[in-house]
Amino acid sequence: MQFFSFWRSLASFRVRIALNLKGLPVEVIPVDIDAGAHRNDAYRKINPQMALPALVEDDGTTLFQSLAILEYLDEKHPSPPLLPADIKGRARARGIALMVACEGHPLLTPRVRRYLTGTLNLDQPRLQAWLTHWTTETLAALEARLSGDAETGRFCHGDVPTMADICLAGHVTFALMQQIDLAPYPTVKRVFDTAMALPAFAAAHPLAQPETPEGMRRK
Repeated sequence: MQFFSFWRSLASFRVRIALNLKGLPVEVIPVDIDAGAHRNDAYRKINPQMALPALVEDDGTTLFQSLAILEYLDEKHPSPPLLPADIKGRARARGIALMVACEGHPLLTPRVRRYLTGTLNLDQPRLQAWLTHWTTETLAALEARLSGDAETGRFCHGDVPTMADICLAGHVTFALMQQIDLAPYPTVKRVFDTAMALPAFAAAHPLAQPETPEGMRRK
C-alpha cells in the first residue's frame, strides 16, 4: 500500500494511528501541503479533491477521506477492531468520531485558513479567534458527551481504543498546538492522555514523523 500523507495533517494522523494499531506496513509518500504539492497534477490524479490523506492499494484501488479509510481498514483487517462489537456501541463511537471529523475539523483546515486570510483578509488575531472558537466548541461538546456517560471508560467507549479516540486525539493535539487550556475538559484530557500513552498513537503524532521539520520534532 502507498499512503499519501502530510506530517501536520490531522486526517493523515487518524489513518497513521489506525495503520499502527493494525500493524499494517505502508509506503509513506509525503505530500507537502505548505509547498502546494497537493495541487500538483501528479497528486490531483490520485485525489481530484486535492485533500489528504489518500491510500492506494497494490491493485491500484484509491481510497480517500480518513473515516472511509478507517472503515475500509477495519473491514479488511478486523483485528484489532476500530469499532465496538455491538450495534449501539458502534453508533456511539461513530457519532463521537463525526463530532470531530465532520463538525469541528472542517473549520480548521489549511484551505479554510487560507481563504479567511487571503480572500476575506482576516488578520492574525481574528484568525486565531476563529480557530480558538471552533476548537473549544468541539472540546466542550466532547466533554459533555463523554463525562458522566456510563459507556465512557478508559477510552471514549469502553476500555479499548476505537475510531472515536483516533479522532479525539487529533482534535486535542490541534488544541494543544494552539496553546488552548484543557482544564475545562477533564474527561477529554484523561482519554487523550490514555490514548497517547499507546505506542500506536504516540508514533503517529504529527511531531514524530520523518518529514516533520527538525526544529519541531519531538526530542
